[in-house]
Amino acid sequence: MCTPCCIAQLACCCGSAACSCCCKCCPKIKQSTGTRIMYALYFLLVTVLCAVMMSPTVEQALKENIPFYAEFCQTVNAGEDCKTLVGYAAVYKVCFGMACFFFFFCIFTIRVNNSTGCRAAVHNGFWLLKFIALVACCAGGFFLPNESTFLEVWRYIGAVGGFIFLLIQLMLLVEFAHRWNANWYSGVKYNRLWYAALAFVTLVLFSVGVGAVIFMGIFYTHPEACLLNKIFLGINGSLCLVVSLLAISPFIQKLQPNSGLLQPGVITVYVMYLTFSAFSSKPKEMVVIDGVNTTVCVFPFNSGTESDKKIVTGLGTVILFEEYDEEQTGSGQNVVYDEREGTIYSYAFFHFVFFLGSLYVMMTATNWFHYDNHKIEKLLDGSWSVFWVKMASCWVCLILYMWTLVAPIVCPKRFVA
Repeated sequence: MCTPCCIAQLACCCGSAACSCCCKCCPKIKQSTGTRIMYALYFLLVTVLCAVMMSPTVEQALKENIPFYAEFCQTVNAGEDCKTLVGYAAVYKVCFGMACFFFFFCIFTIRVNNSTGCRAAVHNGFWLLKFIALVACCAGGFFLPNESTFLEVWRYIGAVGGFIFLLIQLMLLVEFAHRWNANWYSGVKYNRLWYAALAFVTLVLFSVGVGAVIFMGIFYTHPEACLLNKIFLGINGSLCLVVSLLAISPFIQKLQPNSGLLQPGVITVYVMYLTFSAFSSKPKEMVVIDGVNTTVCVFPFNSGTESDKKIVTGLGTVILFEEYDEEQTGSGQNVVYDEREGTIYSYAFFHFVFFLGSLYVMMTATNWFHYDNHKIEKLLDGSWSVFWVKMASCWVCLILYMWTLVAPIVCPKRFVA
């Protein structure tokens, strides 16, 4: 039974066959979904490598537990204790390689319309060969000449690319909010229970948003300190209220009858999350209470103790599934080839987002512009650069959503059906 599965996995690694699990009892998977998962795994692997490179704890553990560690570093010309393989410069080089990998595929897959061509076959298969290519790209970054010039230029490219990545995320979020509302609102024509579902989810979203404001008001403000937290919490909360009222205003409802409170509810929750993340990323403040220097405006579980360093922040990805009839059966997991007539997503844009994501990971792992003597264990200690990036993301998200509401009024001719 394992022979057909082994052959299938070999075809996946060295050929154009879609990837799947060997277990036939696993639910069927679409080719488009499997491909995106594989690229995400590659991305995650390099991200973990960057975290390791910025961690002196891991570096010390390697030296203590790997025999002949110093000799190995000398053999590969990595300097004493592999110093050239750790630190922000090493992360820049590895992320440069990953960015080059995804940028090449972005150019390579331009105007691919279905999965039957040779370029689509490369995109959807040959995973072992692509993994080798990714490793070669990441390793090649360590052989770049003029290291100081490269690091200086690449730093600013990374900052621009990282912010564009955040901007695209926010645009997709706004689009998701509108699509979610449109899909559920269309269901009302067939079943009135969709009204109840819309009302319930909207109530939950705004309850979470209001709860987040109260939570941050309790833990991230102080009568004698944290002035910025008070100001920005008030501004962001007020802006969320403004866009919510705007979404249900008569002049918006006239041009966009489907506009409701579900979309601003989604935006409010995300803005509150970004606000919380920004407050958590800000350097800690100290005030004198009863003659003792006391850290204030810090959540109890984020006070800089050793337990905080075990906290891991994950990136969640939402994948929307559609049903298709054509599928491949065999000894392993069934694969649905859902892109023979046309692609489900833009291959080139997909790789472009991962290219920008590579720059975002690079900047995040190295604490944006505060990279000097930075350690991954200090990522939760706070940084002004991270604080302002996340706070700016809040305002961009609100501006983008507000524009989608007022655009039909400002440019009516462009939105005429």
